[in-house]
Amino acid sequence: MTLRRQIATAVAAISVLVALSVGLLVHQAMVRQHVDQARRSALSALDSSLAAYGRSREEARQSSALDDPALPPRLRELVAQGRRGSLLATGAQGGEAMWAAAPVDGAVLSVRVDFTADRRSIGDLDRIILITVTASVFTTVLAGVLVADRISRRLRTAATAAREIAAGRTDTRIGELGDGRDEVADLAAAVDSMSQALHRRLENEQRFTADVAHELRTPLTGLVTAAELLPPGRPTQLVRNRVQALRSLVEDLLEVSRLDADAETPYLSAVPLDRAVRRTVGITGLTVTLSVRAGDDAATGRPAGPGDGAEAGPDGPVVRTDLRRLDRILANLLVNADRHGRGPVLLSVDGLRITVRDHGPGYPDDLLQDGPQRFRTSVRERGRGHGLGLTIAEGHARVIGAELTFANHPDGGAVATLVLPPGTAGEHGVDEGAADAFEGAGAVDGAHP
Repeated sequence: MTLRRQIATAVAAISVLVALSVGLLVHQAMVRQHVDQARRSALSALDSSLAAYGRSREEARQSSALDDPALPPRLRELVAQGRRGSLLATGAQGGEAMWAAAPVDGAVLSVRVDFTADRRSIGDLDRIILITVTASVFTTVLAGVLVADRISRRLRTAATAAREIAAGRTDTRIGELGDGRDEVADLAAAVDSMSQALHRRLENEQRFTADVAHELRTPLTGLVTAAELLPPGRPTQLVRNRVQALRSLVEDLLEVSRLDADAETPYLSAVPLDRAVRRTVGITGLTVTLSVRAGDDAATGRPAGPGDGAEAGPDGPVVRTDLRRLDRILANLLVNADRHGRGPVLLSVDGLRITVRDHGPGYPDDLLQDGPQRFRTSVRERGRGHGLGLTIAEGHARVIGAELTFANHPDGGAVATLVLPPGTAGEHGVDEGAADAFEGAGAVDGAHP
């Protein structure tokens, strides 16, 4: 149950128990009071009848009876033992009465005091108690529900803020819950303090990454120029390869810092999704099994090589997206599948859903649980990636409003699924700027996934 229901149920149970306990105590006290009063009246009448019996039997019969056949058997047995007593019992006619009896000259002298009016008064009191208990329970439960709803609403606000912070929006604050002095206010203050500290640390980390990458750019440019001036040869080629790898790393770091800072703005244009996907495959130069399914159309699958980047292929849906960022995302996913998985690499397009699957060992558990982390890769060999490709792909997907998820296929292999935001598909034509991008084999921006 939710916290609100738990509090409401606890308040209702406690109020019902308390109300029933108080009602039973009042009921028993009232019954005892009426019974004692009726017993005193019966014994007093019996004493008066005994005194009158000593004077005259006829006078005693006016307020009592001798050997009354309606006398309860238990009281008759008590009198037979030579003792006097009283008993509340129901007579033969069904009426409830208080009996008092005593032995006289071998007979039983008894007095009967009607208890019907007392029982009616007790019944009226029970109804009043029931109404009072119901009203008090209803009022208490209503108050408990209102209090629980307020607490639950404030806790839900805090939980929503915590989820937003976990999603990366570390500037989220819930200061409006901190106006009170209760535990929820303390929780809100603690969450705000945690968010502020986390925001400062992330800003410092992003600033450090950007500063390092920016400062490395200037000496790296000179290093690239110097490497180009070296005489041809195997050592020169090795130096140039390492310099190019360092340059790619610096560019990736700058890109990551921009994505982390949410400083990127998408430039949307209408592009045919099928041609965009084939263009990306051609740019990467990888052999990929491509399957295109436009909405409810039949799927077509065949190996796609570098030459497919310039082919139009069957018409797919036209979407409004940032072509450069879409290229970057798909290129990183394909290169990651080719580098860290095993073939064949499958690329399928189904409406606005694009799936990349390999047949390797699959994604590691920490990636599936926490998402891509920079400089974290499952490959132990040196020079096989910095762990930034999937991080960059996820950042660009966030910029264009797409959803990028990672999973492992039940039959083996890693599966990355990119779902473009709804409402991007349409029947409008292709923008000129996007159409120009399909004319040549232009490189993907920063094509070093």
